[in-house]
Amino acid sequence: MRIFKKALKWFIYFLIIPTAYSMVALILTAITVDRKVSDEKFNKVVYLTTNGVHLDIVIPKKNMDTLLLNGIHQNENEKYLSFGWGDENFYINTPTWGDLTFKNAITAMFLKSSTLIHVTRYQNKRTDWIEIKVTESELQKLNSYLINTFETNENRMKIRLENKGYTSTDDFYKSKGSYSCFKTCNSWVNIGFKESGLKSCLWTPFDFGLMNKYQ
Repeated sequence: MRIFKKALKWFIYFLIIPTAYSMVALILTAITVDRKVSDEKFNKVVYLTTNGVHLDIVIPKKNMDTLLLNGIHQNENEKYLSFGWGDENFYINTPTWGDLTFKNAITAMFLKSSTLIHVTRYQNKRTDWIEIKVTESELQKLNSYLINTFETNENRMKIRLENKGYTSTDDFYKSKGSYSCFKTCNSWVNIGFKESGLKSCLWTPFDFGLMNKYQ
């Protein structure tokens, strides 16, 4: 009976915690942090994209700060770069959702771990990207946010992981910060938008949070 009570107690904990997390996340996702008022012209553009779970920020190379471009592997005919952030072990060992294991998921969500920035290069704009008009100052703040996320070596150069990309058009770079259930790949994008003065969620671990604000 004692063992049964203990097992029941742990079962309730495991049931309540994810349920409470999801409810709070949905409430905070629904709360909009409005765009900061500006007299500047919205004459620049960035994009928001998702693979169905994971958000990326896409910026035309012509709208990127030279400090952000510096050290990123690229070709001249590639006109757009997308930036995503996440757990290093998850990124490297889970290239597809079929590779997801319980251990990798738990480690990423609850244990302190190193992180990576995933940079994907595109020659052409994709139709499923959401276009967002921004001002010059908003663009510069977003550039600065991305620049400050990259970890650099003693020469202040970005640290690229050789031969770790999924395809010939993407690469991984060492980044700052630790992934958790409170700072996910999507909340990282949301923080970048918030710090840049763009419309964002109060907090969100989901991709649809920001996507719904701009669709």
